[in-house]
Amino acid sequence: MTKHCLRRIVLMTAAALSVSSLTMAQELTVSHAQGETVVATGPEVVFSYDFASIDTLVTLGAEVHGAPPLTGAAPDWLPPELLNIGSLFEPDYEEINAAQPDLIIVAGRSATAFPELSRMAPTIDLTFGGDFLTSLQHNTRVLGQISGKEAEAEAALADIEARVADLREQVAEGGDGLVLMVNGGSLSLLAADNARGGRGSLLYQTLGLVPTLEDVESATHGEPISFEFLLRHDPDWLFVIDRDAAIGTDGGAQPAAAVLDNDLMRQTSAWQNDRIVYLDPFNWYIITGAGLTSASEMLDEIAAAYGRD
Repeated sequence: MTKHCLRRIVLMTAAALSVSSLTMAQELTVSHAQGETVVATGPEVVFSYDFASIDTLVTLGAEVHGAPPLTGAAPDWLPPELLNIGSLFEPDYEEINAAQPDLIIVAGRSATAFPELSRMAPTIDLTFGGDFLTSLQHNTRVLGQISGKEAEAEAALADIEARVADLREQVAEGGDGLVLMVNGGSLSLLAADNARGGRGSLLYQTLGLVPTLEDVESATHGEPISFEFLLRHDPDWLFVIDRDAAIGTDGGAQPAAAVLDNDLMRQTSAWQNDRIVYLDPFNWYIITGAGLTSASEMLDEIAAAYGRD
């Protein structure tokens, strides 16, 4: 697809619709992380720097036309032919200007581009807040309204809410735990109140996992931790995010499972009771927050872990 043809193709397709349906387009004022934006419902060309929003739109049956390229493996739900609109940190403003999208979505890492992007097209910031489920509900309903998929959005949310309620009981009875990130052979813990991307908040806040340490930040001072540290505090559960696998690091970085395979870890309760859970790198690191499919997959992982216990 050439640089300037995307919008022409989309508009030619839209021309096949009846005139009456085209005149029914309405405007919606969207409240988001950086204010309010007036957006036309049923946008014809949608660019998203937020993979969680792409996930939700595609799951609801709506279209997305442009996204940043991925360095690692793409999830099954990601459309295969999306226009490259630049990176999360460096949008391709020339491409955006040429395509003239009707809606741009940012979140998390790309949120700093909001001021510039909002001068080029209606732009909304769907960065997740401190509560995973509340943010998922808000963003899903916003995207459902914009795409005209409100009923589908509510049905999907009802399913996720029911699954969360069921899982909370299992997690509450399953013991304490920690969320661990492995990066370049180093270990770090995610604090219980770390809302960025939902990495810790889904487990700690939404599902009620009791943190082994009441104050992770104070205990670690924000520094990498040691295997001795894990053995000393000995969590019942360890939920592991492999950052190297998520970003596709070159140079032969060891997988997280290999990093944790040592004599000290084998002495921990989590190792001995098969309670070390390696989380999907894309869903738990690349996405900031979650969309409908990724949230469902994340819940599947936790349910499978407690189901094998």
